[in-house]
Amino acid sequence: MDSIATWFNSVVSAGNGLIWGKLLVYLLIGAGLYFTVMTRGIQFRFFGHMFSLLKGSRDGGEGISSFQALSTSLAARVGTGNLAGVAVAIYLGGPGAIFWMWMTALVGMATSFVESALAQAYKVDHGDKTFRGGPARYIERGLGQRWMAVAFSICLIIAFGLAFNSVQANSIAQAMEQAFSIPTWVVGVALLVAVAPIIFGGLRSIAKVAELIVPVMAVLYLILALVVVALNIEELPGAIALIFNSAFGLEEAAGGAVGYAVAQAMMQGIKRGLFSNEAGMGSAPNVAATASTRPNHPAAQGFIQMLGVFFDTLVICTATAAVIILAEPALQSGDAPNGIQLTQTALTEHVGSWGGMFVAIAILLFAFTSLIANYSYGESNIEYLAGKRRSAGAVFIYRLAVLAMIMIGSVAQLKTIWGFADLSMGMMALINLIAILLLSPLAFALFRDYERQLKAGKEPTFDPDQFPKLKGKVDRSAWPGTSGQTEGATRTDA
Repeated sequence: MDSIATWFNSVVSAGNGLIWGKLLVYLLIGAGLYFTVMTRGIQFRFFGHMFSLLKGSRDGGEGISSFQALSTSLAARVGTGNLAGVAVAIYLGGPGAIFWMWMTALVGMATSFVESALAQAYKVDHGDKTFRGGPARYIERGLGQRWMAVAFSICLIIAFGLAFNSVQANSIAQAMEQAFSIPTWVVGVALLVAVAPIIFGGLRSIAKVAELIVPVMAVLYLILALVVVALNIEELPGAIALIFNSAFGLEEAAGGAVGYAVAQAMMQGIKRGLFSNEAGMGSAPNVAATASTRPNHPAAQGFIQMLGVFFDTLVICTATAAVIILAEPALQSGDAPNGIQLTQTALTEHVGSWGGMFVAIAILLFAFTSLIANYSYGESNIEYLAGKRRSAGAVFIYRLAVLAMIMIGSVAQLKTIWGFADLSMGMMALINLIAILLLSPLAFALFRDYERQLKAGKEPTFDPDQFPKLKGKVDRSAWPGTSGQTEGATRTDA
């Protein structure tokens, strides 16, 4: 068994080295920059508009609202990546990793728009007043590549249903053990009891739970982070300078290790940034496709999902980074060498022993909602692979597998789980990024159509007939009453 485990770890390590060290980092940033340029800085020009769309986002009729879709995607995004992931990035890549997390989020907002708008355009009616969609469907319908769609779905099911849920359960178990001395196996059993009823309730149940928990947990965590910053306001300029100096190797210049330091900061920051905000990974589009949008246009959900990247990385991850970096003794002590325990140790340095308990409760809520949201991504792809008629049995087996991985993750070793999560995430992100780059002309056309109508003082509406590349590929029952609502001649740029 030891030899098999050693072989598995070496394969995972080699795969991560190839995907992250030589392919994905450059493709991720390059795609984000390309989307930013082609939309003329959509994340900056439409920053205020993203927030304005929240006003009517809770109206989804009998289906899933845009706000519920955003809450569900945030439930998946805001988890161990925001607490344990930031700690891992700082520990392995130095404070400069935070700068590269920010850069990943800024360009990732444009990427998130593209993949979420495509998911909406190609969504299908599920027959119960909800929709299904995501990369698998826009890969098959838009590119005509069924094999590529199947490969993506398999990677997503492995990554989110198995690996990521193990990571979330692992962080919850570690945090509860350190804060309250609860055995990890007990935490695992408790998670099974809490998660099972929700995931067996289906996507509507998951959306409702996410809508209730996510906003509250995010606000409470941010309030505590602001208190920590206020208590250490004199050290804040130095902490910010440390992030920038470390990002470009200025701290290590005297030691001659600039290249290695910058490479580590960049790799860890981008890797953990993607793990946290998921922009370009192809995960959030699965829930973006389920929403009944207001306005009734694919681009509307693209704007809403851009907010998810902003809140996740530029707000919540930055809060965690401030807590850790402002607690320099926690970084030097070695009491918490990696993962969630570093964040707990850092917060304890600021507010006393209850800080570790607060982080334990925060990670419980953050990671718990991630468990159910991660499950929902997998369910959508299980249905895609099995087909609607045969999906019930496949979904039931998948639910049991998810529960099993939650239990295994609660008692497993962190290093092995993180490595496997990195590899599976990298593979699905690679497939999705290639797909959305190929389909990006349509996403740009959707954006221009939305922008034209907005400038004309109209509420944007979607008419599939205006986009030749969508002819015969759109489920018209998912867009009832839209044909002919958009004025003007047929678009030739899509």
